[in-house]
Amino acid sequence: MATTTTATFSFTLILSGVTELTVQMADALFEAGCDDATPSSRNGVVSVHFDRDAETLGDAVGSALKDVQRAGFAASRVDLGV
Repeated sequence: MATTTTATFSFTLILSGVTELTVQMADALFEAGCDDATPSSRNGVVSVHFDRDAETLGDAVGSALKDVQRAGFAASRVDLGV
């Protein structure tokens, strides 16, 4: 029987088409599965920082992108920096 190993990956998605985070946006992100993320906005940029458990970084980012899209938003960039 194979075991699955996961790790926690930290990254930030920059949302496109929005300039300020609202309570409604944060609620939509949470309800769409982004309960492991911290949304914020600064200087006209809305970002969502994730600490997501997955097998690979690609899996973590891919699932986060799907969750953000499920909430009705799109990401213009993925930031892997600290």
